[in-house]
Amino acid sequence: MSAAQHPHAANRRAFLDMLAFAEIGPALLARSDDGYDVIVGSTPASPILMQGYADHPRRLVELRLRGRPVRSTAAGRYQLLARYWDHYRVRLALPDYSPASQDAVALQQIRECGALPDVDAGRLELAISRVRRIWASLPGAGYGQPERPIADLRRAYLAAGGALAPGA
Repeated sequence: MSAAQHPHAANRRAFLDMLAFAEIGPALLARSDDGYDVIVGSTPASPILMQGYADHPRRLVELRLRGRPVRSTAAGRYQLLARYWDHYRVRLALPDYSPASQDAVALQQIRECGALPDVDAGRLELAISRVRRIWASLPGAGYGQPERPIADLRRAYLAAGGALAPGA
């Protein structure tokens, strides 16, 4: 069964879209290939975009976040670091850093955090709390980077077609 045919495909896609909203932001998503080609340090006014999807760009970017220096190789819709890409590329037998491969890695990371059943069931806040150690933009991540409010994430998830569990 393909991901698109999965019974919870809408919630999974909405959760991925919500992660991209959190990591990339709506303005930059609109100025790129839906975030799949965005390199860390990009802004809507000055996007830094990948030049193809053959491999992770492995570009080390130095920037300042909240007054402190940060060095990162984050790239793509979910801002994956190069060192993690190398692991997942082998583990999942991925051919390239294409949008499909980036989605596969993000879903695998969600699965490894034990959050995929929560995503499927629409338990949004629980799923976010389980994966926040991976994505610095999520509330409670604790990386010292700007974190998106849960209300904004809920709006993005619902706007992307996600369904919430009853009472959630």
